[in-house]
Amino acid sequence: MTVIVDYGVGNLFSLKSSFGAIGEPVFVSSDKCEILNAERIVLPGVGAFGDAAEKLKSTGIGAVIKEAAKDGTPILGVCLGMQLLFDKSYEYGAFDGLGLISGEIRPIADYIPKDLKIPHIGWNKLRIINKHPLLKYSTENDYAYFVHSYCAVNCKESVIADTDYGADITAVVAKANVTGCQFHPEKSGKSGLNILKAFTELKRGDL
Repeated sequence: MTVIVDYGVGNLFSLKSSFGAIGEPVFVSSDKCEILNAERIVLPGVGAFGDAAEKLKSTGIGAVIKEAAKDGTPILGVCLGMQLLFDKSYEYGAFDGLGLISGEIRPIADYIPKDLKIPHIGWNKLRIINKHPLLKYSTENDYAYFVHSYCAVNCKESVIADTDYGADITAVVAKANVTGCQFHPEKSGKSGLNILKAFTELKRGDL
């Protein structure tokens, strides 16, 4: 069973509906035992990094996710959930992440041309860099829906897909069993459902 983590920050309903569309039974939970014993874990997130990181810490859910990652449980971070997997963020200050993927979160404005709008909102084509089981059903022609003002940097070894928004922007990351999408797969039509489908086929110890 796949668990979508409820820690007070996330687009839970749309994610749950998307998994339902591909026939995957999921449940939303904030129970630490249920999260730890899940076959797969989805970490959603919207809003500010610092607030979300504090909720993960104060609830103890962050420690549970780290333990699950160590045990080999497949984990998928979505949007802010992906950013929380990294070492640190510099969104309105400096905040520690879960440290499951090496790298940091920086303002996208530091990397793109000044005439491009922030936040980055809209459909962008994915460029597959390294084939990975999470991208099993994905192709170079796939588009994904992005909504973000910050991006993951200094993480080249973990980037398996990026996108062009005036600069190379990290789109999908993977380090062993820990994966993440900067975009919203639940809002990305068939392309997003294909990624969620591939994720549901991952098993503990596969990666």
